[in-house]
Amino acid sequence: MSEELHELQEHAEHAREHPDLAPVTITMAVLAVLVATVSLLGHRTHTEEVILQNKVTDQWSYYQAKNIRMHTDELFADLAGVIASKDGEAAAKFQEKARTEADRYKDDKKELETKARELEQEFALTHRKADRFDLGEVFLEVALVITSITLLSGKRIFWHAGMLIAVAGALIAASTWLLH
Repeated sequence: MSEELHELQEHAEHAREHPDLAPVTITMAVLAVLVATVSLLGHRTHTEEVILQNKVTDQWSYYQAKNIRMHTDELFADLAGVIASKDGEAAAKFQEKARTEADRYKDDKKELETKARELEQEFALTHRKADRFDLGEVFLEVALVITSITLLSGKRIFWHAGMLIAVAGALIAASTWLLH
């Protein structure tokens, strides 16, 4: 980032010698700010994406733990029904308790699966937003470079092309707020 600022300072000094290039220099300064802003938003969105991925993983791990417990309780209930016991009443009580626990885990699993699927959708949305910020940043950086060619060549076509590309980049980055 400091390289870009140093480069902008050099261009500003060059613009003092050629006042007709002042709008180009101002455009470049605005583009540098837009690049920095979109870059920051992209980094924050990528951080949110990583956090959501961890939450999704944790939620599915919790789901799997409940699934394992449910199967274990079902197995114990089945075993209690086939193993001979001196105390039939205690065995029946144990079997009923294991079945009750297995049923509870089955209900818990449904809730956990719903939550995991919701988190997956939120993660996918955040991933798409991060991609849009990245693409917008690329367009803005390209626009900044093309606009700077105006200072070297003196041809305004590069300034106009840079502004068109910058508008595209800004629209792409702004479109993240339209995603649902």
